[in-house]
Amino acid sequence: MLSMFANEFWREAALSVGGLLGAVAAGLAVHATLFGVLRRFARRTSGVWDEKALDYISVPSRSLFPLIAIRLSLPALRLPPRAGEPLSHILSLLFIGAISLLLVHLIYLLRDFLLSRYDLNATDNLAARKIHTQIRVLEKVLLSIVAIAAIAFMLMTFDGIRQVGVSLLASAGIAGIIIGLAAQKSIGTLLAGIQIAISQPIRMDDVVIVEGEWGWIEEINLTYVVVRIWDLRRLIVPINYFIEKPFQNWTRASADLLGTVFLYMDYSVPVEALRRELERLIKTSKHWDGKVCVLQVTDCKESVVEIRLLASAASASDAFDVRCYLRERMIEFIRIEYPGSLPRMRAELTRSAATAETDAGQSGAPQTATGAKAEKTAAWGGLNRPVRSPPPSG
Repeated sequence: MLSMFANEFWREAALSVGGLLGAVAAGLAVHATLFGVLRRFARRTSGVWDEKALDYISVPSRSLFPLIAIRLSLPALRLPPRAGEPLSHILSLLFIGAISLLLVHLIYLLRDFLLSRYDLNATDNLAARKIHTQIRVLEKVLLSIVAIAAIAFMLMTFDGIRQVGVSLLASAGIAGIIIGLAAQKSIGTLLAGIQIAISQPIRMDDVVIVEGEWGWIEEINLTYVVVRIWDLRRLIVPINYFIEKPFQNWTRASADLLGTVFLYMDYSVPVEALRRELERLIKTSKHWDGKVCVLQVTDCKESVVEIRLLASAASASDAFDVRCYLRERMIEFIRIEYPGSLPRMRAELTRSAATAETDAGQSGAPQTATGAKAEKTAAWGGLNRPVRSPPPSG
């Protein structure tokens, strides 16, 4: 009797396992057949996004089809309650996970489709950076919503947690206050991310100066921003920083910039010759955008004059390169053509009247006390020719 019962049990178990495996195989077969037909039609179309869409959907749907097939075959398997209820619960959890994974891949598909229409590598990429910023932040928000909803639905499949949720809903006022106080900073960070997506004080690939560091906006997440510094370091900044504190954004309105070079020269420097050399040099630079090229004397100091060179460029990187190029070439030009115009330090050397008379007596040449005064100019490279004082009047 017992052996007959055991044989019946194992026979039912084998049939159930065979039915589950058959359902999985049937689901995979339907998936392969359906997507094979869809790919065949996609190859006949001219658009490239038909096949890409199938690639995005194929992976999460491969797990969804067998789950659907198992769910449909459960009534015919005649599983005992002890095995049927846990299996049904597990299938519910897996089904929620598969649906969530499918939604995540659909979000990725929509993101890549929209971003493909706006090229960040274009010369004037202001509109592209706006769209990229909004889509990136919106993507993070949607992924967070999908993750929270999936976890919530999974937890609600457990009876104990469902009862806790009902109790919380009954005391929603108190629970809302407690949760609001506990999650105040997290909610503020989330709202800051949404505010940045709308107002856009920063965008993807913006050139910024944050905490004294010059770099590009590389990532905008819900809680932090990654700034790629010029030497390839990464600066991680809380997203609230860009709402609450001042910072420099060099590409807020447009990507083009003015590069500035300052030269400090002696008063004898020929300004017109420098201006002609600047106009010649700037035409040989591939980083100049052809708009602005100016040389001006902007200040006069005790020993030098300040000369400012301005040159426009299409981007911050080009502006940096054109500044370095002009600085190197102008210094070389001045050193070769006008070395006397390099910065000098002048000093006046005087002798007393008694020393002058003694020197005059020894040399046999009469000199007055006023004529004994001599002025010399000391340069960095040596002594310049003496500058004599004017003859005494009267």
